[in-house]
Amino acid sequence: MGIISLASGSSCWRGLDYFKDKKVIRLRKINDKEYTSIVNGTKNYNVYLNLEHPRKSACDCPSAKGKRIICKHIVATYFSAMPEEATNFENEQDRLQEEYEKYQEEIYYKVINYINKMSKNELIEELVHVFDYGPEWIYDDFVRRNYIE
Repeated sequence: MGIISLASGSSCWRGLDYFKDKKVIRLRKINDKEYTSIVNGTKNYNVYLNLEHPRKSACDCPSAKGKRIICKHIVATYFSAMPEEATNFENEQDRLQEEYEKYQEEIYYKVINYINKMSKNELIEELVHVFDYGPEWIYDDFVRRNYIE
């Protein structure tokens, strides 16, 4: 597993922001698999990045200190050491977002098509089911929009 796959989504995005904002200072390559850096966050944090064994990476920030957590400072260091990975990460996220939006659009049209084929009684039953089992805000919104008192 790599740094990105072990980090939370939040750490990845915040790490990308830190990388873009050039908050990684004094990046030092120890060898092909290890780096150290200082990352300017709330204060300056010391980061050790181990690409071969990502869980051995470390940061002295409150989120990661003494834990095997890949924090945003470690991710920012990773992207600074390997800027092509920042580009790959962004491109992959864009691709996934486009894929998700396309899927949502397909589902939307399938649902509309299905609804158009339903009888009035089937529609009423489904609406009552949504009011009974769906989130309360749906029912409240319906009542507000239709002035039902």
